Amino acid sequence: MRYNKLGSTGLFVSELCLGTMTFGGEAGTTWGHIGNLGQNEADALVGAALDAGINFIDTANVYAGGRSEIMTGQALRNLGVPRENVVVASKVLGETGTHGVNSRGLSRYHIMESVKASLKRMQMDHLDLYQVHGFDPATPIEETLRALDTLVQHGHVRYIGVSNWAAWQIMKALGISERHGLARFESLQAYYTIAGRDLEREIVPLLRSEGVGLMVWSPLAGGLLSGKYARDTQGEQGSRRTTFDFPPVDRDRAFDCVDAMRAIADARKVSVAQIALAWLLHQPAVTTVIVGAKRVEQLRDNIGATSLRLSATELATLAEVSALPAEYPGWMLERQGGVRRNLLERGTLG
Repeated sequence: MRYNKLGSTGLFVSELCLGTMTFGGEAGTTWGHIGNLGQNEADALVGAALDAGINFIDTANVYAGGRSEIMTGQALRNLGVPRENVVVASKVLGETGTHGVNSRGLSRYHIMESVKASLKRMQMDHLDLYQVHGFDPATPIEETLRALDTLVQHGHVRYIGVSNWAAWQIMKALGISERHGLARFESLQAYYTIAGRDLEREIVPLLRSEGVGLMVWSPLAGGLLSGKYARDTQGEQGSRRTTFDFPPVDRDRAFDCVDAMRAIADARKVSVAQIALAWLLHQPAVTTVIVGAKRVEQLRDNIGATSLRLSATELATLAEVSALPAEYPGWMLERQGGVRRNLLERGTLG
């Protein structure tokens, strides 16, 4: 297990992060389709993750209506994990429990109420990373950032992050933080897979330019890249993709990627899922990849990806099959910047 700096901070997090979306869902609900693990099962997964060297756990206040936070905190207590040995992240945006007009969003009001509730559920006095879970069009970005900065100043939160924002929104927030001396977003949690590389158009260049870390969610595209699915099969009955078809994926491209990964996986005698995760771990913008599981065996298979080193030939094969179609202004930037790029990288004009 390797450890990477989170954004521009001095905090190191494991290259895999345990996601807890499978904790606590109730049968017949959206969260139940994703996972309905009980406390004992959650304890086993957290224990297996920590034993493998994972020091990073991600949850959210909306997962299973808050039960995921409760079970995550309880698992750490049940296992006797010293608080300083684990980096814990949660999120704010959606509502849990109440349904008032101000019970969602990124207003100062909702952020302050939500962090208190999350800390209570998790039996903690601080969160290491507090992330806004999406964009709130009703709240000025500056109000959100000032509220988050207050949490940092008061010690309730160590670092702040963002999830599911566009490049211009992230850059605007970074500018506001710099201008006013506020805590800045140190990480972005975003969807990124070999079959969904849209992030590379605008967001990855932004992250690398500004020193913001990337936390990848749904690295197997909701199980579609696990190897259980093929063009002519739907996967196991009751599997996540058959009950909760998310995130949206270009299936033709996804199965082209699965075919290429399966050939590599068979040659290496590993799972297709490990190849999909290993590809992400080779991407320089990636800080950590969030892996969720319903079984310890599944988690251990995912952890096996950390020991894989794909060859240049394998990476080239996967890059070709998963390449994004050209899109403006990318193709124009590539065309006009070629000479200067060669000069910068090679010291020559050719």
